[in-house]
Amino acid sequence: MAEFPVQLNTTRKSKVSYFFNNEVGNYYYGAYHPMKPHRLTLTHNLILNYELWKKMEVYRPRPCTAEQLLNYHSEDYIDFLERVTPETVNHFGDVYKRFNVGDDCPVFDGLWEYCSLYTAGSIEGALKLNHQQCDIAINWAGGLHHARRDEASGFCYINDIVLAILELLKYHARVLYIDIDIHHGDGVQDAFYTTDRVMTVSFHKYGDNFFPATGDVTEMGEQKGKYYSVNVPLRDGIDDRSYHSIFKPVIQSVIDFYRPEAIVLQCGADSLRLDRLGCFNLSFKGHSECVRFVKSFGLPLLVLGGGGYTIRNVARCWTLETSVLLDTEVANDLPFNDYLEYFGPDFQLNPEITTPPRYDNLNSRQYLEQMRVQVMENLRQLQHAPGVQMHAVPPDAFLMDEESDDIENNRNPDIRVSQQDRDRNITKDNEYYDDDYVKDKDNFQLDNIKKKPWIKTKKKKKKKKKKYSALIPLL
Repeated sequence: MAEFPVQLNTTRKSKVSYFFNNEVGNYYYGAYHPMKPHRLTLTHNLILNYELWKKMEVYRPRPCTAEQLLNYHSEDYIDFLERVTPETVNHFGDVYKRFNVGDDCPVFDGLWEYCSLYTAGSIEGALKLNHQQCDIAINWAGGLHHARRDEASGFCYINDIVLAILELLKYHARVLYIDIDIHHGDGVQDAFYTTDRVMTVSFHKYGDNFFPATGDVTEMGEQKGKYYSVNVPLRDGIDDRSYHSIFKPVIQSVIDFYRPEAIVLQCGADSLRLDRLGCFNLSFKGHSECVRFVKSFGLPLLVLGGGGYTIRNVARCWTLETSVLLDTEVANDLPFNDYLEYFGPDFQLNPEITTPPRYDNLNSRQYLEQMRVQVMENLRQLQHAPGVQMHAVPPDAFLMDEESDDIENNRNPDIRVSQQDRDRNITKDNEYYDDDYVKDKDNFQLDNIKKKPWIKTKKKKKKKKKKYSALIPLL
């Protein structure tokens, strides 16, 4: 029987929720460590100065508690993370080695706070999707896909992806996880290796002992989860055209066969060309085209960050992908921002790279076609759209009423528009606010001048109810 094509939802703009806590970019793995949380600050600053925040609801995630992290991780591991500090790490003896804490995953100041913040954005994003309060949720601080249930791995301590998927499963029968990081999403695959309620699909470098040395096409899942783990191992130097030639047909087939009710997309930026640790040749547009393609299915979508170790390129990539998720075009020339010197000498969002690639494309057409055929053959073994028995829905990790109650209880009666109200306000394309450029009746534009309350215009004869712009409080 022929498959019916998936209907793409392109008739309306999606409602997007954006999660960011300005503390998450201040943590520091160490002087010579490639992971730099500061990349999150650069990304957020570009999103601010491109004014993309006006088109989203902005939320500051509340830190997770130890109890919430125990939904997946072991109690002794969480207890260790909560108590360990650089000053006390030696007091634990060899225990910290059991949790794989060391060079790749160092103990640094504020480790517990960092873990609870980046994880909170992913869980809260899942909750918003569950309650249909948004169509797309973005948490660029999340996506740390290597962490295991009882150990750290690959710069990752808490697996926020697994915790977010566990939340989505409370309301969705089937969840699809897609990983475009250059490293295999081993931690997420292992968590759901024996279930058919989550399908994991990972496109990654494999071979030459490349970390984490897992993700062969033969890793397909076990027991009820057999054939529900899809791995597409790739070789050095893959470019946009080669990547899309296998990414799009595989994802289309997964959607057709599996019929997911929600998607989690991990957008690791270490698959970009010129990444400090990567060996792929994807461009910013090539990487973001994968995001655009996944978005086109119109399913509830949780978008997360991940790897990426050339921080100026990470910020460029995730800013561009934020604009893609918002269906908003942005200028290639970067706006003035607090970190403009990071983006020299071109100061562009998508600069033209003239230097030859460091890695030749070793992914021949024959190899990619072989991988595609093997993946398709595995998908044909699936039970079409597996169901789930009726069950009582477990409580949410966060109570959705808590935030609104806190807002009401802490509301200052002397402030007409609260900080939280401004965060949630979305500027429509056809609306004009006090901070937009002024246009008089002759359509004369005051270039580069923002309207000030003390500037009088000819039209101000009648008193009109004042509109307040959604001034971002995250600077």
